[in-house]
Amino acid sequence: MKQANVTPFSSYQKSVIALLAITQFTIVLDFMVMSPLGDLLMKSLVITPSQFGLVVSSYAFSAGISGLLTAGFADKFDRKRLLLFFYIGFIIGTLFCGLAPTYEALVAARIFTGIFGGVIGSISMAIITDIFSLEQRGRVMGFVQMGFGASQVLGIPISLYLATLWGWQSPFLLIVGFSTVLALIIMQVLKPITQHLELKTERKALAHLIHTITQKHYQTAFLATALLSIGGFMMMPFGSAYAVNNLEVSQQQLPIIFMVSGISSLIVMPMIGRLSDRIEKFNLFAFASVWMVVMVLIYTNLPVVPLWVIIIFNVLMMMGIMSRMVPATTLTSAIPKMQDRGAFMSINSSLQQIAGGIASFVAGLIVVQKDNFSPLQNYDVLGIVVSVVSLSCIYMVYRVNKLAKKTAASAPKEQPV
Repeated sequence: MKQANVTPFSSYQKSVIALLAITQFTIVLDFMVMSPLGDLLMKSLVITPSQFGLVVSSYAFSAGISGLLTAGFADKFDRKRLLLFFYIGFIIGTLFCGLAPTYEALVAARIFTGIFGGVIGSISMAIITDIFSLEQRGRVMGFVQMGFGASQVLGIPISLYLATLWGWQSPFLLIVGFSTVLALIIMQVLKPITQHLELKTERKALAHLIHTITQKHYQTAFLATALLSIGGFMMMPFGSAYAVNNLEVSQQQLPIIFMVSGISSLIVMPMIGRLSDRIEKFNLFAFASVWMVVMVLIYTNLPVVPLWVIIIFNVLMMMGIMSRMVPATTLTSAIPKMQDRGAFMSINSSLQQIAGGIASFVAGLIVVQKDNFSPLQNYDVLGIVVSVVSLSCIYMVYRVNKLAKKTAASAPKEQPV
């Protein structure tokens, strides 16, 4: 899939990229902010670490189930209306989180937020696939996935500052205000996306879901996505605890690691996106995976070292982890037919969420800690497990790459908006 000439974006396409990237920023921030707020939440609501873990995983599992339940309907509506419906639900759920007075109310609010927020990523993917040609999507994915880095650079430090001043609820209320303005802009700027509705299908919602799940070439992409998520999510829940308890990073130094990693993501992701549109996507994924495995094995076996050394290895490791996602996601987007894209992306997103929840649970079984101030044990074992899973992903994405080429060769040429 070598690309001699890079297809430029139209003015409207640039507007869509900006809207989807900022939308992704709000969704990622809502999920990511839970980890650094953990200490404040546990003290304010007087809950145990296991109860806090349920608060985090309840979002992931409800998001996964929601995606499966809505998959059958995803290709039967204007994608703009679908995006707005679920985004408004996400805003309401986040408001409930900010107003939750008890632990039980917060868990219920996170489940509600996950039901709506967990589907937005798949809707965005369907919109990207409809509006942008395959030759443009690597750059689009790079920009949209900058939301992860932006949440670390801007969202998490600001949220922690507000939480210190006005309590753990304030970051959620900030997200609500920002997201409400964004929803109004989406209403005005985004055009209806209905091209897929012209491809008539008589299948009912459940039949459409079953049809999409049972397609063998779709199943290959689903399995690849699940393995990618397992490898990516396993280390995340314990990253801060490992840095503090094993590498002796102070609580004051933690935001520095978040910010530097986030800034590096903002720089690297667009570069990877452009590179993904110019060279063989699978080769880029394979190189990034090997790079990630090497960095994971080094990082999970680090002794106590200066902060700058930790930051360098953290950045290098995150470069590998994030650089795999752009080419893999771009290749996956080439698999479904237009009339199946909404359902395919919903199922794919659901598996991503569920696999992430399972990965966090399994990681909790591997990693042990004698008390809250002791070093984590078996974190190096977790690194080995992540490395094995990541290497197995290379084979699965190789199969996705072959399917993507076959699909691109047989499908009629689509005109990007």
